[in-house]
Amino acid sequence: MLPDRKSRTFIEPQVVARLAGVPLVSRRPMQGNVSGRHVSPHRGASVEFAEYRKYVPGDDLRRLDWRAYGRSDRYYIKEFEADTNLRCCLVLDASGSMGFGSHGLTKLQYARQIAATMAYLAVQQGDAAGLTCVAEGITQQLPPKRNAAHLSNLFDMLERTEAAGPTRLTAILHELAETVRQRALVVIVSDFFLPSEELRSCFEHLRFRRHDVAAIQLLDPSELDFQFQRPMRFLDMEGGPAIFADPALISQRYHSASTAHLDALRGVVMETGVDYQQVNIAQPHEEILMRFLVGRLRNRGRR
Repeated sequence: MLPDRKSRTFIEPQVVARLAGVPLVSRRPMQGNVSGRHVSPHRGASVEFAEYRKYVPGDDLRRLDWRAYGRSDRYYIKEFEADTNLRCCLVLDASGSMGFGSHGLTKLQYARQIAATMAYLAVQQGDAAGLTCVAEGITQQLPPKRNAAHLSNLFDMLERTEAAGPTRLTAILHELAETVRQRALVVIVSDFFLPSEELRSCFEHLRFRRHDVAAIQLLDPSELDFQFQRPMRFLDMEGGPAIFADPALISQRYHSASTAHLDALRGVVMETGVDYQQVNIAQPHEEILMRFLVGRLRNRGRR
């Protein structure tokens, strides 16, 4: 059940219901405030055994391993992995280029579907979700919380978000790496029209701060195939000059530059351990999220 009765065009109850059977998990230990389903870097109480350590006065006697004592005549304590809750920090690119869409849906509208559904899934399983919308600066921000009223506020923020202006995504990601104090799952939804080395620096900074980083790159079909047929004016949606060109004359150079950029980005995410998804927004967002959730479940603990 959705948290309020408002009609939200960007979240579909049927899609949420089908995705709810696959948990949203972290690939790295998390630090939360309450017990949950995610591995913590600290020892605590759960069903998964971690290690033995020597008994020290004050330890809980219920955790003594009497079999180990019988074998060694020494007292040992059983330690278990602690389970905790997750903070999911969604970072939404709201710069001008995200307003582009050639098939009835803009990249920003698609990003709303991704962010809203992921936030709902996180809160539904007892985790916290927050949202940061980024253009030339942080346009809107909501810290992670776990309740339904907060989720309604997050949806309201998504409705208010419009695509406009240039992007300073890399600078904001560096800022978030310093200001998000506790380990979190940071999900960045953007078209990533940025220099790959700048993105490498951001990803490395976030990973250095022990965050689990996921990057979802949204691309319009026409940005991928560039099947324009006649001379036209191409507008820079982030404020640069317009260019009048014949697609037949620039198509080869466009594909070469696009391929080089995407290859460089794939290299960066592989080297920095970022969970990367390239998305053609003509695909149903349910398929993308299912692939994302199942992939994280399979790769849990590898990064």
